[in-house]
Amino acid sequence: MKNIWAPWRIGYIKKTKQSGCIFCQAKKDKKDRNHFVLVRGKKSFSILNLYPYNNGHFLICPNRHIKDIEELDYQEVLDMFNILLTTKKIITKILKPQGFNIGINCGRISGAGIINHLHIHVVPRWSADTNFMPVVADTKIVSQSLKELFDEFKNNLKI
Repeated sequence: MKNIWAPWRIGYIKKTKQSGCIFCQAKKDKKDRNHFVLVRGKKSFSILNLYPYNNGHFLICPNRHIKDIEELDYQEVLDMFNILLTTKKIITKILKPQGFNIGINCGRISGAGIINHLHIHVVPRWSADTNFMPVVADTKIVSQSLKELFDEFKNNLKI
């Protein structure tokens, strides 16, 4: 993959390099804006993906540090699905996507970037979100900063 020169991103990259599980850190800190946590339930939460496939790409994570869906109990499944529905509704309200990719990658071979803490991807999609850049240059462009997008979501959380 080729790169586009974007020196303004160095602060973002340095900030995201941390040891330990980023999801457990976000759960523990309770500093939602710092970690981009949008919605918290009793057993799970939604968080903006720091390396999004598309603008508005969220992850739904259980509070417990588990790596496989078979480890979830019934209450965690129910809570994660409720957080998924709430997050999808707010994405729809703010970004008005034409569709969604929603899924789980189980294990490194499936494409999971964080393999030890289960999470569900919620990726909004538009008919024009695939353009020449990924096809010709193998490069994805995300059009809005995470802070700006998070603030927009948080300010419009009532759905």
